[in-house]
Amino acid sequence: MKLIKTSILALLVLTAPHYHAIAAERPNIIIIYADDLGYGDLGSYGHPVIKTPMLDKLAADGQRWTNFYVAAAVCSPSRGALLTGKYPVRTGLYGKGTDVFFPNAIGGIPDQEITLAEALKDAGYNTAMYGKWHLGDADYALPTRHGFDQWMGLPYSNDMDPMWAPTAEELEAVKNAPNDTTKYFLNFIKYNVDPKSSNWNVPLMSSTKTSGGYQDEIIERPTDQPLLTKRYTEGTVDYINSHAGDENPFFLYLAYTMPHVPLFSSENFDGKSGAGRYGDVVTEIDWSVGQVRAALEKNGIDKNTLVVFSSDNGPWLVMDQFGGSAGLLKNGKKTTFEGGMRVPGIFWWPDTIEPAVVRDIGSVMDLYATVMKFAGADIKASNLDSIDLGPALMGKSSPRENMAFYRNDELYAYRKGQYKIHFITEGAYGREPKRMILDSPLLYHLGEDPRELFDIAADNPEIVADMMEAVAVHKSGMTIAPSIFEASR
Repeated sequence: MKLIKTSILALLVLTAPHYHAIAAERPNIIIIYADDLGYGDLGSYGHPVIKTPMLDKLAADGQRWTNFYVAAAVCSPSRGALLTGKYPVRTGLYGKGTDVFFPNAIGGIPDQEITLAEALKDAGYNTAMYGKWHLGDADYALPTRHGFDQWMGLPYSNDMDPMWAPTAEELEAVKNAPNDTTKYFLNFIKYNVDPKSSNWNVPLMSSTKTSGGYQDEIIERPTDQPLLTKRYTEGTVDYINSHAGDENPFFLYLAYTMPHVPLFSSENFDGKSGAGRYGDVVTEIDWSVGQVRAALEKNGIDKNTLVVFSSDNGPWLVMDQFGGSAGLLKNGKKTTFEGGMRVPGIFWWPDTIEPAVVRDIGSVMDLYATVMKFAGADIKASNLDSIDLGPALMGKSSPRENMAFYRNDELYAYRKGQYKIHFITEGAYGREPKRMILDSPLLYHLGEDPRELFDIAADNPEIVADMMEAVAVHKSGMTIAPSIFEASR
């Protein structure tokens, strides 16, 4: 009997997921988040012109996920979901008439939410952030109040605090636009052809947690936007160089301001991509990722560092050539079509993550549970929607089978396996399709039809019924919190 027990124990040890053993090593964690970067904007995801050799190599040496989703198709809710591991409707980090946090908002991440930075801090990690926050700009809402030891970046989007207004001639030129939103964006495009930092009074800020509280300051205002990606990169590399030998591991969150409009790149990248201003910006982001990787390798900590790259939502298509591409996917930012919610997802951890193209479902939300498992730390947060992707990163199947697609506080669509069902369809920023609550849901097979063109609901009533059951289960476990964005205006 003792021999049998010993053999069973040995078998369990040999077949146990590899990442449980790895968790004891407490890897450094770097999450890199682009802004409005579309699914089709990287070379490894199919762009025919924009050169992204550093990101492509990161994907080739690691894992490139092709069905990777955000929890919301606009900025603040998506970023909130990344840091809380929850759908925005569960935390209240969403809006109805207000999509994101605006300057001078009175809200932020609720204090009862344990962010990924706070959870890792409790587990002994050093924490830092460089880049765009956009989860409240009041002093009590800044990153250092939610688990980060230090932060340097913009408190919100770089198109906020505009220093211009449409002229009478410009208003006349767009007076036949279908609505006020479209008029605004048609006029805004003018300021992207040759943007100037002085057109937006956006502050570049820093904040540090001290023994006596916090030290917050505005470094410059308006921000010199062409230098933003370079500054974020330099700060991140300096942090890696100065903390590589620390006893405690670190968590770095690098959140680029770009390629959100207005588009700015530094002098070394202007006109170099062959893909216009947008391409120049993406090329500089690619360079930045290369600098981060080089710093890890130079300090000999690359094999003990998990790097994840993604985007906060799909491309801002209303910005025309300044808004990026979703590749073959339908629509873009703010919509619950694939182009708005499906984003690049690259995981890199040398000698730990085997190179692969992963076609299973994953989400930015899942980084919370995944990172905490690798950190060997207990999860104290409750009601997480995050799922540990560790098995998939170690070569098994992804445990995520379903994904809910919310817009504001309404469930517009739902994915289960290869199928996606739509209950409400709507374009964004004045573009088609107009909002429609469907009498009968639409059903698509995303493997056969990733562009969501061919409704197969009528021919598959049993699949529709199965999807409706899955949706009912999801709704039964979801409590919709009041909108924080509405209360913050």
